[in-house]
Amino acid sequence: MVSIRRALVSVSDKSGLAEFCSLLKDLGVELLSTGGTAAFLREHKIPVTDVSAYTGFPEILDGRVKTLHPKIHGGLLAMRDKPSHQQQMKEQDIQPIDMVIVNLYPFRETAAREGAAYHEVIEQIDIGGPSMIRSAAKNHAGVAVVTDPRDFGWVSDELKNCKGVLSDATRFTLAQKAFAATAAYDSAIASYFAERIWSPEGAEKTSNTLPSTETLALEKVRDLRYGENPHQRGALYRTASNPPFGVAGAEVLHGKELSYNNLLDSDGAWNLVLEFDKPAASVIKHTNPCGTAQSDTLLEAYVLARDADPVSAYGSVVAFNRPVDPGTADELNKTFVEVVLAPDFSADALKILEQKKNIRLLKVKSDPPIALQHRQIGGGFLVQDKDTYYLRPEDFKIVTKRAPTREEMEALQFGWKVVKHVKSNAIVFTDASRMLGIGAGQTSRVDAVKWGAMKATLPLQGSAMASDAFFPFPDGLLEAAKYGIKAVIQPGGSMRDSEVIDAANENDIAMVFTGIRHFKH
Repeated sequence: MVSIRRALVSVSDKSGLAEFCSLLKDLGVELLSTGGTAAFLREHKIPVTDVSAYTGFPEILDGRVKTLHPKIHGGLLAMRDKPSHQQQMKEQDIQPIDMVIVNLYPFRETAAREGAAYHEVIEQIDIGGPSMIRSAAKNHAGVAVVTDPRDFGWVSDELKNCKGVLSDATRFTLAQKAFAATAAYDSAIASYFAERIWSPEGAEKTSNTLPSTETLALEKVRDLRYGENPHQRGALYRTASNPPFGVAGAEVLHGKELSYNNLLDSDGAWNLVLEFDKPAASVIKHTNPCGTAQSDTLLEAYVLARDADPVSAYGSVVAFNRPVDPGTADELNKTFVEVVLAPDFSADALKILEQKKNIRLLKVKSDPPIALQHRQIGGGFLVQDKDTYYLRPEDFKIVTKRAPTREEMEALQFGWKVVKHVKSNAIVFTDASRMLGIGAGQTSRVDAVKWGAMKATLPLQGSAMASDAFFPFPDGLLEAAKYGIKAVIQPGGSMRDSEVIDAANENDIAMVFTGIRHFKH
């Protein structure tokens, strides 16, 4: 047990700070502080001693040096139960510091701000803060370190209940969080530098190569009941960023605990629905879309998506690219759905959906425009750019005698957006507004065509077909012709492209090449 008698406070995020330091004052704790934090405490009538007065050394170099002093780090690092340390402290007039309350300069937020200059970002690299945190965390046997304003509440409760004393277990828990905080902070700085090259105007971001060193900093959001299967442990972590984004940073508005598989499906559904400008819905089952549609209203889009495969829609995950309205909520309640994701839900829609206690409702913020994807393999990670390639209609190369009609071109565009979210080998049948059938994850492309046609619950006559990669032989296209497919979109690039084109011409099928492949393994 350690009694808190002296605390050093230096924070950027002052959330809850006044209340926490008021408690420390009431417990008779002497407060040391710097610059803006000291001014903040005085504004709230909380007595505070400036660090410069305590050390006898002024802040210098525009505040770059203020806490890097033996009286600070000696007070943090001295072992309370080691006589030689205590003797040296006495000789050097160093007082013990029992608590550090520090959070760091907003480096991530500055680096993420559009238009932030290089020198601005550099000035947000905190030096004294991480140093104090590490000193205090290393010596957690005698020092408590609080780096997260969200911990003020429970730490305050213990201080009040134990008359200014914190337990060994509490100081250890705080040290764990402290080391994680500095690791995440350094990771963000390392990532910023790793993706840049030097120029006379300052380091510039480069898109030519991936970083020479890729650093990941993840913070646990919650433990999950289990992983993909009950015998596997599972947890959700999110990128250490502010504010949180994407599915990992979603706000859970209602429902029971999310599972590992719910989250995988949710991510797939959300990524797919963001492809569309019109109101759209995606229905996902086991990470593959079983229905996707766009329309003039969200309700119409959902009905079209669900009815593409109503059997698979049972127990699915559904994502929308518009706030959910009451009419759509009523329709959702007609089918058992595991998770619903949307940018928001109207108050009336929430009331309707909350009638089902187990459905999970997630309010999601969109991902940043550029991201790297990581996949773990034995002994390392595969890293790649997220597949955000946007293809305009004018980029399509018509390779058949017959060009697609306007309606066929719209269907091809729709299918091309969907197929990149389907596990390869992937085939998608569509019209201009909805998915009609899907052949996902097959080991041959002709089998993907057959499977997609077999799964279709709506007529394929006159529809379009999208393929995530080229047809190595004409057999896949000839199989599609049996079902009345009238337009095809595919990357092209096969040694037998000419044979595939001939087969299309013989069957009056319009075909376009994209030159872009969308494998998804």
